[in-house]
Amino acid sequence: MLIKSLCIPKKNLTTVNEDVTLEEAIGILENSGYRCVPIVDESGKIFRGNIYKMHIYRHKANGGDMSLPVTHLLKNATKYVHLDDSFFKIFFTIKELPYISVLDQDNHFYGILTHSSLLSMLQQSWSIDNGSFVLTIASAGQKGDLAIIAKIINKYASISSCITLDVEREDLIRRTIITLEPGITEDTVEQISAALDKKGFRIIEKENLNN
Repeated sequence: MLIKSLCIPKKNLTTVNEDVTLEEAIGILENSGYRCVPIVDESGKIFRGNIYKMHIYRHKANGGDMSLPVTHLLKNATKYVHLDDSFFKIFFTIKELPYISVLDQDNHFYGILTHSSLLSMLQQSWSIDNGSFVLTIASAGQKGDLAIIAKIINKYASISSCITLDVEREDLIRRTIITLEPGITEDTVEQISAALDKKGFRIIEKENLNN
């Protein structure tokens, strides 16, 4: 499972129990160094939400009662995914959150997926550390364009990765970002560019990963 391999499991996390006070929670947050941690029930199995350091300090600054339970300032109670959810659901659920909580098939709290682990996975899929050039290729977004582009490039080099952007913006030029295998030279890129031009495609950006 992709999510499971990227997740930080519950046993390696700092969490707070739902019945601790705000005063106790801020102590846990300060000691951990995190700005936000998950809130769980007494059993440690049920995810209740997140508690943020800034919300507690704001509450305290406004004269709020620090003996209230941490759930008084609970946030993101419905912000979670499951281990078997698709990558796209995770990607669009996490958005501005520092992490997304992950539940198992029994809806028990399994762990969290952080922004950094998600970005690391995207970096690996982009083959930044195992490529020679990244080409951004413009096309009209017509059916079959990607197959034609790939066929042209494969005459000169192997493709390490491919990402297509602007897929929902029909009035704009489609951008396809392709990472070429290691060892490709500038001369080969020029040959690829000329071949693409003949078929109506254009390299609008080129990045040499060796630099």
